[in-house]
Order: sequence, then structure tokens, then C-alpha cells
Amino acid sequence: MTGAHSDVLILGGGSGGYACAFRAAQLGLSVTLIEADKIGGTCLHRGCIPTKALLHSAGIADAARTGVEFGVRTTFDGIDIDAVHWYKNGTIDRLHKGLRGLVAHHKITVVTGHGKYLGNRTIEVDGTRYTGTSVVLATGSYARTVPSIELGERIVTSDDALNLGFVPKKAIVLGGGVIGVEFASVWASFGADVTIVEALPRLVAAEDPWCSKQLERAFRKRGISTRTGVTVAAAKETADGVLVELDGGDTLEADILLVAVGRGPRTGDCGFAEHGITLDRGFVVTDDRLRTPVDGVYAVGDIVAGLQLAHRGFQQGIFVAEEIAGLDPVPVAEHLVPRVTYSHPEVASVGLTEDAARERHGDATSVVYDLAGNGKSQILRTSGGIKVVRAGDTGPVVGVHMVGDRVGELIGEAQLTVAWEALPTDVAPFVHAHPTQNEALGEAMLALSGKPLHTHG
Repeated sequence: MTGAHSDVLILGGGSGGYACAFRAAQLGLSVTLIEADKIGGTCLHRGCIPTKALLHSAGIADAARTGVEFGVRTTFDGIDIDAVHWYKNGTIDRLHKGLRGLVAHHKITVVTGHGKYLGNRTIEVDGTRYTGTSVVLATGSYARTVPSIELGERIVTSDDALNLGFVPKKAIVLGGGVIGVEFASVWASFGADVTIVEALPRLVAAEDPWCSKQLERAFRKRGISTRTGVTVAAAKETADGVLVELDGGDTLEADILLVAVGRGPRTGDCGFAEHGITLDRGFVVTDDRLRTPVDGVYAVGDIVAGLQLAHRGFQQGIFVAEEIAGLDPVPVAEHLVPRVTYSHPEVASVGLTEDAARERHGDATSVVYDLAGNGKSQILRTSGGIKVVRAGDTGPVVGVHMVGDRVGELIGEAQLTVAWEALPTDVAPFVHAHPTQNEALGEAMLALSGKPLHTHG
């Protein structure tokens, strides 16, 4: 059976897919969007939104514990996990309803079902074939697992952990990247005894080493144990929990094991490789304008190698829609994609690490401003700092790295600074409202300009 033809045919309704659909519709193009599950994809239903809702509940739990330190007589009386899920799911439902309204507003045709690419700019869903003048592949990602570890009721991925029906007393997190660190933070705030096991030498290994040290120090103060440079030899469920054997012979026991070893591109059952779409380690190969080797076929989001972040997918989807419409947009710059880990404390960064800056520019200079000197951070009782990296001794700012509660809210100015290749002396004169944490970024720029204010030096 032959279905409708549209100007833009999109496979996948997650962040990249629906952003492309909305922008293409704004530009007057007809759009068909194929989605196997719900519009919003991983980000809305199994990723960004539900995890941040859990982290907000976790933050309230921490505030209840420490209220007396601020003169407020609060007590922590435990977690009602059903109520936490009710709050989390309500947030998802409201955002999903809003997305469905936008789909209707833009007059986008939505096809529900698993789509398979057949070549010739054609996608089949349940026996019906849809065609497009241009095709955009946006099938997203899945939670990776470890082949030697069998999943079950007590050995779970992040998909299952989001809806866990109990608060574990003891938890083991396999993986010290963003997902693992965020869940470790949630469970620790909920009252669990948490151990992170990471094969690499440090947590959040994609970040600047300074960030890792800051986070590891903060986690130690919170009672979160970390075992870095260690791999898991075996894991199995027991009658009332899990038993994890580490390389070297040590064993750990807990109520739950979260396997958080990253996300893989969802391309294996979509017909891509069979019909001319080049894959590399499962990722769709594109050029800098997100074109595949097949004429008229593009790819966006998590299936394109790089940072698997919703905001990257949004921007890529918008870019491709404008590319198809002939607007000649500027390609998305990978090094300018901001990164935030929403743990307690948060880690936020944009641009190059200091090591990468030295490699790219031959030399680099950096300065760290300690949040101990920032009034708002003292009010919030958060520690951490802001590290700014410049190229050489006189070059522009090429990286900003931050650790501390709420520092994710500072990433906008940091991104603008790096994107505009601003000198520290360009940013130092900016007036930052007092008292805000935003001042800390200004203080770091002052220090790197050679005129520190609230620092010794």
C-alpha cells in the first residue's frame, strides 16, 4: 500500500526529529513524522525530563535534611516513591500534551509504528510505504548493556531505574558517566548507600580532569563511594539483591545494580545499512551538513556520532530543515555544544578542556575561581569553582568548566564567550548582578585578565 508523499519525511519523533518537523512546517514544507512510540522520544519519556524530575525530588530531600542549618525546622521523614513517580509522570504528561498540540498546530502528519527505510526515499510502516522529497533519519538511541551481565529485576538499565518501585538501601552503579553520576546522586539523596564502579581512571571522564576531581571530592563528602579504574568481572541476582564481582576478586553486594554504560545508536533494525546508508560502529556517517552518502537523505541526533544530547539534536533538526528549504544555514559546531551533568553538585562545560586546548593551540592558560569567594554560592552553601581556559597566554577563551550547585544555569554566557572567541578582557568589563552565581564567571574572567577582585593573587 502506498501512503502520502511529503516534502520532508522524518523517521523518529524525538528531539532531533520533531525539531526538524516543526521548523520545516514553519518554512512551508509538508511534513510526515513517523514515530514508533511517543513524540518526544528518549529525552521526554526516558531521559532528560524524568531524570531531572527525580533530581529535583532529590534536591528537596536534601533541603529537608539541612533546613535547620538555615533556621528552618524541617525534618526528613523518608521518600514516598509512588508520589515521586506521580510528580515525575505528571511533568512528562504535561510536556507531551504540549508537544502534541504543537504537532497539530503545524499540521504535521504523524504515523505511529515502526518505520523501516527501503531506499529510494521510502519508509515502510506496517505495510504502507511513505515517500519524501527529502528523508531525515532520527531514530535515536537505546541504553547499552554489558553482554556478560544479564538484566533482571535487580540488574537494570536507566530505563528501568526511572520507574523503580522502591528506594534501594544499597545501590551499585556501573558507569561513572553522566547517567551513572546522576542516578548515584538521586539515590544518595533518597538515603541509599551508593557505590560507583567505573573502568576509566575518573568520573565524568569526558570532562576536564579538574571537574572530575571536584566532583569526586564532593561525592566523598556526601558518602558516595567511587571505585575508578576497576571493571566488573561478573554480576548476578541473589534472593534479595545483587552480587557483583570486580576484577581482582573484590565483591560488592547491594539491592540494585544499575548498568549505566552509555547509549548506543538505534540503527540496527531500521534498514539503513541494507539500503546504502553507511554506518560506523552503528552510527550513521554524514558530512558536516548532516547529509548521508545517499542523495536527499539526512541524519540527526543520537545516531550521528558525537555528544548524545537533546539540545544538540534540536539544533541539528532545525539545521536540516533549513538546509532542505535552501536557506544555507551554518552547521552546528560540535565544540560549542554545552554539556551539563545535573548531579549534586552540577558539572557544566563548553568548549575545550585544558589538555585539548594545549593540543590544538600549542599552549593554554587557565584560571580557577573558587565559589568560596562568591556571595550567592555561600548563601546556597555550595562549593566548587569555575575554570576558564584560553589559547596560549593572550588568545581567546576556548573552554569554560564549572562545578557547583546550579552552575548549569551559567552555561549560556559561557557558550557565548567561547563561540564569539572573546578575550577575557572583552568579558571582564561586563556588569554581573550582585549577588548571583553569575558573578563567579565574571570574577574568573577578571582573574584571567590579570586584575582579580575577590581572589588572592
